[in-house]
Amino acid sequence: MDLMLSVIAVLATLSVGAYAVAVIDRICGVAMGGEATGGAGVHDRRNPFLAPLSRAAALWLAPPHVTEAPDAAGWRLAPVLYLTLAGMGLAVVPWSETFVPVDLATGIVLWGALEPLATVLIFLHGWSPNSHLPLLGGYRYVAVGLSYILVSMFVLIAVALPAESLQVSAVVESQQELWNVVRQPLGLPLFLIVGLGISFWGPLDFADSNDLAGGTSAESSGRALLVWQFARIAMLVSFSAIAASAFLGGWMGPLLPGPIWLVIKMVFILVLLLVLGRLLPRLSPERFMTLAWTVLLPLAFVDLVWAGLEALS
Repeated sequence: MDLMLSVIAVLATLSVGAYAVAVIDRICGVAMGGEATGGAGVHDRRNPFLAPLSRAAALWLAPPHVTEAPDAAGWRLAPVLYLTLAGMGLAVVPWSETFVPVDLATGIVLWGALEPLATVLIFLHGWSPNSHLPLLGGYRYVAVGLSYILVSMFVLIAVALPAESLQVSAVVESQQELWNVVRQPLGLPLFLIVGLGISFWGPLDFADSNDLAGGTSAESSGRALLVWQFARIAMLVSFSAIAASAFLGGWMGPLLPGPIWLVIKMVFILVLLLVLGRLLPRLSPERFMTLAWTVLLPLAFVDLVWAGLEALS
């Protein structure tokens, strides 16, 4: 019974969260003078609540595209496995003091392990079609992916130090008096960059960028493309839950039930990510790698040292 409830909670959160992200992103696009992404018509552009459903239905009914001599198994598995990683990451997030889908003692380590696995699957998605543009997108992501992983590693270790535990529920409980976003002011901004990177969203969309005609998705169509896009958004939802738990106190808050507080904080993180995704300028992969290795990574190390000194005091 508990296992079934946990599975339903994870699947429902990813599904509703993905729809919410699509709606919020279109609202942000209209508010900032941008255009809605995807193949929505004029009617759907004026109705952001209908546009994601219209886009999903169009992709569901679209015929599949097949390249010459692809790795068919890898092409089909990559979106499904990437979506699975999003579900695994969300599963370790506590919703209340009594409900944690998977209360893993090493939940922080699990999330850290998902990031390099995501890099492998993104490359697999680009390699499998046996086409040059998807392959370039895959190689491009691999080139910048290590910088995300290292920044995330330092930031996550830093939030685990006050809790003296790698358990996500313990990290949440360690913020009863003071949230980590205040205790470690560098942590959340750095972690937000990791979120944009691991879901290759906005200015950090190096894997499926327009300059590569869609990158790893250049040869994808129909239901395969629908699952891949859903998996990307699901990873963003999963990331928001981890970020809310690591820096904003997770489910803790006055008056309202724990799950409501977690949803509110997740929505805040998602809106912040989507707004940043539209406001931040796009860098070339070469410039971003320079920025990551010379600025972001040293700042992440400073954040870790800061957290260590604070824990010792």
